[in-house]
Amino acid sequence: MRNFNYAKIRDQKWDSEVLSLIAAIYKEAGKQELYLKQRPDDLEKLVEIAKIQSTESSNAIEGIVTTNTRIRQLVEEKTTPRNRDEQEIAGYRDVLNIIHDSFDTIPITQNYILQLHKILYSHMNNPMAGKTKNVQNYISATYPDGHTETLFTPPSPFETPQALDCICNEYNRVIGNNEVEPLIVIPIFIHDFLCIHPFNDGNGRMSRLLTTLLLYRNGFYVGKYISLEAKIAQHKDLYYNALHDAQHGWHEGTEDAVPFIKYLLGTILAAYRDFEDRFALVETKLPALETVRLATQQKIGRFSKQDIRELCPALSLSSVEGALRKMVALGELKREGNGRNIRYYRLK
Repeated sequence: MRNFNYAKIRDQKWDSEVLSLIAAIYKEAGKQELYLKQRPDDLEKLVEIAKIQSTESSNAIEGIVTTNTRIRQLVEEKTTPRNRDEQEIAGYRDVLNIIHDSFDTIPITQNYILQLHKILYSHMNNPMAGKTKNVQNYISATYPDGHTETLFTPPSPFETPQALDCICNEYNRVIGNNEVEPLIVIPIFIHDFLCIHPFNDGNGRMSRLLTTLLLYRNGFYVGKYISLEAKIAQHKDLYYNALHDAQHGWHEGTEDAVPFIKYLLGTILAAYRDFEDRFALVETKLPALETVRLATQQKIGRFSKQDIRELCPALSLSSVEGALRKMVALGELKREGNGRNIRYYRLK
C-alpha cells in the first residue's frame, strides 16, 4: 500500500503555468460572484442547461447514451427510465441534484462516497451499488487493430477501502489546516481516486461528480452554470492522456501529477471564461435577433440550434429558431442538413 501523505505537496515548487492557472481561476471566480449579484434570475436559467449537459456528457464519455429529447425529459421532468442506459443517466441526474442542493452538508469521507455511488445505481439492480469493488480491475486501452493493453493496475479489492479512507483523511487534513491551495489538492484527490478505481463500475462518472462536489465545497461554483463534464467530453483524449501521464510511479509514490493538475485547472478556467461570455449575452437586453446574432459571432465552423440556445438562456426555443431563420434569409448564415442534423455556419 502506497503512502498517501499529502505533506510533500505542501513544500513542492509549482511551475509558472500552474501558478498562472490558479491566479486566473481566482480572478474569474471573483468576477462570477459580481455577475451573480447583478443578474441572479437570468443566470439561474443557465443552471438547468448545465445539468442537462453534465448528465448527458459524463454518461456519453462512458458510452451511455439516449436521444436529446429523452435526456431533457429525464433531467427536467424526472420521467421514468425506459432502459439500462436511461437508468444510469437517471442515477447520475439524482447525484448531481444532491450535490447542487446540498454540497455543504456532504463531507468527503468513504461512507458518503459509497452513498453517492449507491444513488448512482438506484434505478437499476446492481448488487455492488454503494460497495467497493470485489474483483481486481484494470485500466486498459483498446487499439485500432483490436488488441488491448493494460495501462495501469489499481490496488486490489482488499486494499481499496483503506486507500479510499486514506485519500479522504489526507484531503480533509490539508484542507482543514489550510496547508495546501485547494486548486492543487482537488486534482490530486481526483487523480488518486481514479488510480484507486474503487468500484467495479462507475469510477469515471463518480470522479466527475466528486470534482464538482470538491469545487463547490471550496467556493468554485462554475460547474453550476457551465458543464465541466461537457468540457471534458469535448476533448476526452486530452483527459485520458493527462491521467495516463500522471499515473507512472503511482504505486511507489513517485508519480508526477502535474499533467493532470494542469489539465483539470485548464478545464475549470475554460468553463469560467465560457460563463463570462454567456453573462455578456444575458447582461445586454437586446431583441432576440440581435442576441442570437451576437451568439453566432462566438461560433467558428458549424453549430446547431442547441449550441445557440445554450448561449441565450433568456430566449425561448421558438425565438432562437425564428432568429436563425431570419439570419439565413438575410444571407448571414448558411443552413445545411435535415431534422436533428441541421447545422449552421456564418457567411459574414
